Amino acid sequence: MKSKLFIEAIVKFLAGVVLIGTLIFLPAGSLHFSNGWLLMAILFIPMFIAGIILIAKNPSLLQKRLQAKEQEGEQRKVVALSGLLFIASFITSGLNWRYGWSTLPEWCVWTAVGLFLASYLLYAEVLRENTYLSRTIEVQEGQRVIDKGLYGIVRHPMYSATILLFLSMPLVLGSLPSFVLMLLYIPIIAKRIRNEEEVLTQGLEGYKEYTERVRYRLLPFIW
Repeated sequence: MKSKLFIEAIVKFLAGVVLIGTLIFLPAGSLHFSNGWLLMAILFIPMFIAGIILIAKNPSLLQKRLQAKEQEGEQRKVVALSGLLFIASFITSGLNWRYGWSTLPEWCVWTAVGLFLASYLLYAEVLRENTYLSRTIEVQEGQRVIDKGLYGIVRHPMYSATILLFLSMPLVLGSLPSFVLMLLYIPIIAKRIRNEEEVLTQGLEGYKEYTERVRYRLLPFIW
């Protein structure tokens, strides 16, 4: 079981490296795009380490995270829009470097690196607190409402972390146009959250009461 899961995880990991690298460096027209290598390092090195830890400590959670086929029609649209947005953002970053449309100061890039890594730690804490996390919207057998830790502050801390991760990536790449483009991820993820809450309210016992106790979805006192 673990060997099969390891092979699946490695194949998807390497496919991700090739895909993201192609989307960044091909539009840049050069492998000398240093910000591209910086993003690849902070994105894939922690991801590789996290994958090894999950294989050893919680392979079932890793299996859920590798499952990407949505059953909900509404969610398939959201995933497709998100994918197109990421492709456009990475391509724009490469073109931005190639043609010098905009530049960001070094302090901004390294601040974004710090924010990205902090968001990764936040994401890891979410995975630790909620072993039911899947990449698809579903109610799992035996699932219960998690309302402690970060889930006692906001209802969707994973999405809070991913928003910070995704908004920091264009800044790491030094691309202001890509950052503006990536802001579209916020309404896309808001749409996903609303649909997810409908599914959970209907199928997960106690979730409606949880939403009444924890009022904010992503950011305390705002939304």
